Amino acid sequence: MVNLAVSLAGVELKNPIIPASGTFGYGREYAELYDLNILGSFSWKGTTGEARLGNPQPRIAEMTGGMLNAVGLQNPGIDAVIKKEVPNIAKIFQGPVIANVGGFSLEEYAENCRKLNDVEQVKILEVNISCPNVHAGGKNFGCDPKAAAEVTRAVKAVTDKPVFMKLTPNVTDIAEIAKACEDAGADGLCLINTLLGMRIDLKSRKPIIANRTGGVSGPAVFPVALRMVWDVYEAVKIPIIGCGGVSSAEDAAEMMLAGATAVEVGAANLKDPYACKTIVENLPNLCERMGVTDISELTGGSHHG
Repeated sequence: MVNLAVSLAGVELKNPIIPASGTFGYGREYAELYDLNILGSFSWKGTTGEARLGNPQPRIAEMTGGMLNAVGLQNPGIDAVIKKEVPNIAKIFQGPVIANVGGFSLEEYAENCRKLNDVEQVKILEVNISCPNVHAGGKNFGCDPKAAAEVTRAVKAVTDKPVFMKLTPNVTDIAEIAKACEDAGADGLCLINTLLGMRIDLKSRKPIIANRTGGVSGPAVFPVALRMVWDVYEAVKIPIIGCGGVSSAEDAAEMMLAGATAVEVGAANLKDPYACKTIVENLPNLCERMGVTDISELTGGSHHG
């Protein structure tokens, strides 16, 4: 028997597999396909203070080994999520939920997290700092160690739930940002968010995505994500949720060896809605083949010597 349980900043998960924010909505559509209770947790769709329609269409483009998206944090807003989605989540999933929180100012981040502090089933706040700071010329909070630390402190001041900062890979040195978040009191980190990319339509000779650029996700980004998880694991002492191009149990094990305690699966869900279920089912067998009886032993297992 293999023990698949992992602990994220004191939050116990029955296994390390978590559908990533933005690929799983608030769970409803997937609950029609399989019992979500086989999952370790799931990270709900990025939620902001006000309802957002998101970016203009087209906002999805295909690419070799993945996709680009510029959905733009489309969501019903924090109050509607707490009122309508949270009661529904309780019906379809009994485990701990990760709330992904967006914001365009320090105040918005803090206010959203303050409201979520009373939501019992939400056990971890995953703070998406790949959002533009409207008060600083639209520069992403996650691109600057000082801004990343400010968001961390603002959120930590209003909640007693564990705070995981979700880092953007579009930086020169992700370990520096990770360290700044840790020093500001973050309980954990989630990385990576999408890489910035674009496609051009040869017929119209214009970018395919109306917003011009979009976030690159899918198997193509996996080696980049893996390298960043490795670098961050070397730099910090807090737990890491590894994310980016994971589409098999083997990928998840690699992420854990690089330093992740748990693993998020994103674009793979959009290609195959049963992706997370399949990964969870394949983990025990993989652990046996690797000679591991407790999956948490994998975390950081490559960092010796």
